[in-house]
Amino acid sequence: MRILWVKVGGLWPPNTGGRLRSFNLIKELSQRHRVTVLTTHGSGDDPEGLTRQLPACERIISMPYQLPKVGSARFATSLMRSWFSAYPADLWKCRVAPLANEVKRRIDSGSVDVCIADFLAAAPNVPLGDGVPVLLFEHNVEHLIWQRMSEHERRPWRRFLLKIESAKMRRWEAEACRRANLTLAVSEIDRGLFEQIAPQARTAAVPTGVDTAYFTPDGAPTADHSLVFTGSLDWYPNEDAIVYFLNEILPAIRAAVPDTTFTVVGRNPTPRLRTACAKAPGVGLTGTVEDVRPYVRNGAVFVVPLRIGSGTRLKIFEALSMAKAVVSTTVGAEGLTLTPGAHFLQADTPDEFARAVISLLRDPVRRDVLGQAARQLVETHYSWPQVSRQFEAHCEALRGQVASEPKA
Repeated sequence: MRILWVKVGGLWPPNTGGRLRSFNLIKELSQRHRVTVLTTHGSGDDPEGLTRQLPACERIISMPYQLPKVGSARFATSLMRSWFSAYPADLWKCRVAPLANEVKRRIDSGSVDVCIADFLAAAPNVPLGDGVPVLLFEHNVEHLIWQRMSEHERRPWRRFLLKIESAKMRRWEAEACRRANLTLAVSEIDRGLFEQIAPQARTAAVPTGVDTAYFTPDGAPTADHSLVFTGSLDWYPNEDAIVYFLNEILPAIRAAVPDTTFTVVGRNPTPRLRTACAKAPGVGLTGTVEDVRPYVRNGAVFVVPLRIGSGTRLKIFEALSMAKAVVSTTVGAEGLTLTPGAHFLQADTPDEFARAVISLLRDPVRRDVLGQAARQLVETHYSWPQVSRQFEAHCEALRGQVASEPKA
């Protein structure tokens, strides 16, 4: 099968959940199929490293394109222009003419059996519903992220703008799902949401995976009263989660367990996050690290206090694969086939979250029981080879279904 994989925003280094998911699927698929990757790269990305890491791919083409950053003049210009279009701002800035032209050229040449639009951001650069079958790979329900951001925004003027963006994103996302030959979600919950906004769309779901050989417990001792969080810290839902945890949850934990420490691990922490961490006692902020595993191993409890987001969080599967005890909100564990109380503890209010963390800090046996059950779950069902086979089956079925449909 000849697969054209299209992504805006780069793939290497794999320092975000989306990049990790895409990279591992491409790596597995390229072992059995002819995969061409078309992507973009900005500052901090390593397109040559991507080529080295994916030697089985038939071709990798990465075009220089820097996504406008919030606060920059380019972002302000992009935002204003998006107001006069059907595109939400987040998609307007992802329109990359050289990428779209190369996608069209390859499809027109007849050298593609299935095109993967990786994330909704790739969709403006892919001819949806026109010729070659297109699989829209939705890592998140994008409009839901904007909706949740508006719900937690206290400033009226900003809440108003976020609601507008949420509505535009919902309309565009629904249209993209309808026009794609198949929309593939990362959970059944997300799939149901896509069916709500686009009842005519063909949808399916594949689970999130994890590298169970890389993220593995090694028996190293943990610091008894230590908490840890990992994630991209320039992504607003993660920033919101940490600030919320520092202000609303951590003080209650430290009141009960005074020597509790909290380590926040991830790339590009925002100025707001740096300030919040600096003010909180016993909190460490690492910034970018080459390997998150030592920090996860050292933590007694892995916390996921997300209030905003969609899709599924790879950070949880990585922690579970390392047999760590996890406390998460419902949003944080959303879409993952986990049983609260058996694989992790679920808590949504600040008081509930604090009590769950305190109970685990005081009970190493319970931590171990949760961690071992979690490791067994991901090892049995969620390794990348297993997940990639499900993804592959949808690609094969899509190619076969489109090929068998009568031509008008």
